[in-house]
Amino acid sequence: MTISTLDAALQEITAATPIEAHNLLQAFIKEQQSSGLANGLPVGGKAKDFVLKDTFGREVSLYEELSKGPVVLTFYRGSWCPYCNRQLRAYQEVLPDIQALQSQLIAVSPQLPDSTLSFKEKAELEFQVLSDPNGLVTGAYRLLYDVPDPLKQLFLAMNIDLKEYNGTDHWILPIPATFMIDEHAIIRSAFVTPDFMQRMEPEEIIRELRSL
Repeated sequence: MTISTLDAALQEITAATPIEAHNLLQAFIKEQQSSGLANGLPVGGKAKDFVLKDTFGREVSLYEELSKGPVVLTFYRGSWCPYCNRQLRAYQEVLPDIQALQSQLIAVSPQLPDSTLSFKEKAELEFQVLSDPNGLVTGAYRLLYDVPDPLKQLFLAMNIDLKEYNGTDHWILPIPATFMIDEHAIIRSAFVTPDFMQRMEPEEIIRELRSL
C-alpha cells in the first residue's frame, strides 16, 4: 500500500461494514462532532509530558524523546480496529522519511502492553507503540470518551471486548488524532476527528514535518 492509497483503503473497510452497524456508527460520529467534548489540545499549545510503557514494558517519556527532535504523536483505538491497522501500516511505510527529517513516530492506544506487543509483531512496526490502559494521557490530550451502551453492544456482537484489550472495566476509547510536536514541545499542527474512518494521510505528515 502506497502513501496515496490510505484513504481508499479506509473506504474499502467502510464499504464492507454491514448497513445497520454503519448507520449506528454514523449516528455516534455526528453526536461526537456536535458535542465538541473531545477535540484535542490546540495547535500552538504545549504538549503534555507523559511516561508510558512500550510493548516490552520499558518506560518512554515524551519530553525525553523530544530532546532528540520533533515527534509525530498519534492516538489510535487498538489492534482490533481495522482502520487503525491500515493507518499504522501506512505510517510504517513513511517511517524512513520521518526519520530522515530527524523526527520520530510514537503511537498510543488504551491497550495493555501484552496486546500491543502481539499487534506490533504482526504489523512489523518499527516505531514505538505505547500503552495508556487507563486513558490518563489520552484524557490529558482531550481525546478520551466513554463508549455509549449501543456502541458497546455492537462491539460485543462483533466479539470485541474492550475490557480484555484494555484491562479495565471502563469502556473508554480515544478520538483518533495525530499531533506534530516540535522539539520545544509546541504542537505545530493536529489532525483530530471523531470520524474514526478518517486518518491523517502519511504524505501530509511528511509535509507538516518539513514545515517545522
